[in-house]
Amino acid sequence: MNIRDIFHTVSNFLFSRANREFLIFLFFFAVAGIFWLMMTLNENYEKELVIPVYYTGMEKNVVLTSSETDHIRVVVSDKGYTIASYLYGDAVKPLPVNFADYARKGRGVVPAADLQKLVAARFNASTKIVSVKPEHLIFYYNKGEKKKVPVKWRGSVVPEELYYISNVQIEPDSVIIYASSSKLDSIASVSTESLSYADFHDTLIVDARLERISGVKMVPDVVKVSFFTDVLTEESIDGIPIIGVNMPPGKVLRTFPAKVRVKFVTGIKTYRTLSPSDFRVVADYREFGTSSSPKCTIRLVKVPDGISRVKLDTTSVDYLIEEQNQ
Repeated sequence: MNIRDIFHTVSNFLFSRANREFLIFLFFFAVAGIFWLMMTLNENYEKELVIPVYYTGMEKNVVLTSSETDHIRVVVSDKGYTIASYLYGDAVKPLPVNFADYARKGRGVVPAADLQKLVAARFNASTKIVSVKPEHLIFYYNKGEKKKVPVKWRGSVVPEELYYISNVQIEPDSVIIYASSSKLDSIASVSTESLSYADFHDTLIVDARLERISGVKMVPDVVKVSFFTDVLTEESIDGIPIIGVNMPPGKVLRTFPAKVRVKFVTGIKTYRTLSPSDFRVVADYREFGTSSSPKCTIRLVKVPDGISRVKLDTTSVDYLIEEQNQ
């Protein structure tokens, strides 16, 4: 079959009586749709638009420390086709603000009247500005003053029963903040936004935004927080020596027993890394030196991180004080 035959077959199909009536229906349907669309777009509508804000005319060493004024929300009213051009075209450009006109001693305020004029200049004359939020712009800046501060996490992070959080890592563990000199002096650390997680047992990794502080810029403003979990277990370690402290010169403490056991609750992974040297048990001569009791009290004064409910299997032992050979 050649092209002429194919064309002839298609023509006969399209222009048969049944198909001709269908094509006529489609034509009038399309005309009705276009007419309806034109009528619809000719109606007045209100729509909220988000307009980015940027600052011009800044000196090279100026750093904007505001993050809350990078856009404004404008509700406009106009014909549908004009609103459509704002929504789907590039009719509305970002809003420029001349930095030098409003910057004063680390802070700038664009009054509501000025902001209305700036916004109105971005739209057609027929467009009515219904509202602008915020009503005025406030921005903060400095001349490059900065400080490095640690990051802390906050919130409620609770693993499943029988698990506990054995370690928390924050990457990076510190950030650079830009602010006025007085604010830099008052800020010792920054925190993440409140975290809320529960019922997990594997390592939990979260991309957490830092909590905003007015007039402060943080670089970076997002950190990675990793919560490492472990299975809780009750364990003990033997062979921890008792050490005499504050002993008079020439005197040595002998205890019976010389070493004790400590019991505690920790994670299995943590337990495997522990040794007697991670603990310190002492007997203080100032507590028993003038006592007539044959026993002295011992105390646990050093324990490693990651363990809880720590206790000695005994709190007092027999002792002797020996003269040390000179």
